Amino acid sequence: MNGPMIMTLSVLAVASVLFMSGRVRSDLVAIGVLMVLMLADILTPAEALSGFSNSVVIMMIGLFVVGGGIFQTGLAKMASKKLLQLGGGSETRLLIMIMLVTALIGGFVSNTGTVAVMLPIVVSLAYSAQINPGRLLMPLAFASSLGGMLTLIGTPPNLVIQETLVNAGEEGLSFFSFLPIGLVCLATGIIALLFLRRFLPADEAVEGNRAARSIKELAKQYQLTQNLYRIQVGTDSLIRSKTLRELDIPATFGIHVIEIRRKMSAKNQFFKTINQEIAGPQTVIEADDILYVNGSYEHAQRFADEYGLEILDQHAQEQHANASESKPYATSDVGIAEVMLTPSSRLIDQLVKHSGFREKYRVNILGIQRKEQYLLHNLKEERMRFGDALLVQGTWKDIALLASEQTDVVVVGQPAEESRKVTMDQKAPIAAGIMLLMVILLITEWIPAVASVMIAAVLMVVLGCVRNMEEAYKTINWESIVLIGGMIPMSIAIEKTGAATLISDMLVHSLGSYGSIALLAGVYFTTSLLTLFISNTACAVLFAPIAMSAAVQMGASPYPFLFAVSIAASMCFASPFSTPPNALVMSAGRYKFSHYVKVGLPLQLIIGIVMMAVLPLFFPF
Repeated sequence: MNGPMIMTLSVLAVASVLFMSGRVRSDLVAIGVLMVLMLADILTPAEALSGFSNSVVIMMIGLFVVGGGIFQTGLAKMASKKLLQLGGGSETRLLIMIMLVTALIGGFVSNTGTVAVMLPIVVSLAYSAQINPGRLLMPLAFASSLGGMLTLIGTPPNLVIQETLVNAGEEGLSFFSFLPIGLVCLATGIIALLFLRRFLPADEAVEGNRAARSIKELAKQYQLTQNLYRIQVGTDSLIRSKTLRELDIPATFGIHVIEIRRKMSAKNQFFKTINQEIAGPQTVIEADDILYVNGSYEHAQRFADEYGLEILDQHAQEQHANASESKPYATSDVGIAEVMLTPSSRLIDQLVKHSGFREKYRVNILGIQRKEQYLLHNLKEERMRFGDALLVQGTWKDIALLASEQTDVVVVGQPAEESRKVTMDQKAPIAAGIMLLMVILLITEWIPAVASVMIAAVLMVVLGCVRNMEEAYKTINWESIVLIGGMIPMSIAIEKTGAATLISDMLVHSLGSYGSIALLAGVYFTTSLLTLFISNTACAVLFAPIAMSAAVQMGASPYPFLFAVSIAASMCFASPFSTPPNALVMSAGRYKFSHYVKVGLPLQLIIGIVMMAVLPLFFPF
């Protein structure tokens, strides 16, 4: 091995370790790789920066904008709801229908966005059918990845192998080149999950009104009732006429005022929850107000003693209180919901106090579920992480507003009735037309594929399916774009230094003597193993040139080997953190790591074995 090759492989090894550890952002690792290869004179500046002018990167930017238009107009949600109604109340029919609909959407837009749209719909369907959502959410996540195999634009690895084939002088792939093999993947996944679902969380008996029960369950899971106290303000209390901002109760006493009730007038002796917008930092405390505070008893008692307040007995009734108003977490106006952060959320790593939940959406954060732990106190100083589930409280109207925001958060715990109140935008037919135009252009190949996608993206903005260019930029997952642009030069370095030939030589010498099928299996399962630890795009970028070189050495067609790379890179189910969709449903489905091992690992192996049998049939050696 020469010096540049040793340097390239060393950089690749370090990058792989950093990708696996997750301690450094993947886009920063990719930029670091690019810089090292350029400074080491392995790549020229033009070669190092070529990834950002690559048609794959430009197409991905356009596809994010197109997907954003489809989501923001409500087109995906509207189509999903109508199709899923065909599933009825049967768990088996619902599972099959959910996977088919999700795969269909996933064939055209990002799998993360697909799951973000489908997740609240599936939760609502599960509740209405009296099924544990955990029975359906993991199949939802897996179907989004399976759907990526249906079209050329379904997932980035498909575009990567297309680029590799064209650069090698081979015939490029058409829009539906993946469809036959994708249908086999999807059918295999559905059939396998019908048997593997026995390992998913057990079904729960659901009695009475499921929506009311879901609120009760949320309150119980987050231990709200054990940490809720009512404190009455006396006529001579020291906090009278002061605002909540002045008092700064959370920072001083470690408790959170989530609601205030007061007599509205002498004529109306009923207590009524203050409008959520009013009960904010500027709310002025008045005599006889009853503060609902969340926190430990010791902190609540210290707060009451400090200001001469009275903690009402747990069984005491508020004077003149309507019985229906005695439950602060769920009334006809106010409720609670569970929220998940999306992988690209701007809220990740932000402190709760800087999140803007209160200012932007007029909702309070009552608790955070982080894996098996529930955080209920001193939340203002807590830094939010990807995978956290947040319990929020606000008016149903504001929760519906939050549900329509799918850039940063996904509402997963709201009752079915409220989920149905989210309205569709009148721009949905226009978005559907643009989507159809893009597909026609891609199928007919009248113009280059990258031009077809960019035309669709521009039309989404110009025709108002995405409100403006600022919103268009927000739909783009820039971390993914920088990752792809930064890692493409690594594949150039692997080929340029001979590392691809070296690795493919090792594969050919160790497996080639056993035939093309053995070599195909080696390429597939090596990629499948690596994709558990690094992104599917990075995996495809690294292995595509290796698979191409191995095919050339064997004197075989490169198509089955490159398809093996693309499929293996995308079919990653054995870990909750290997793909954003897997992580997104983890908390909502109440999954443990073992659920992914019991269900996802067998599925990943089954699809791999099936692919070894059918790939040579579709793409002969």
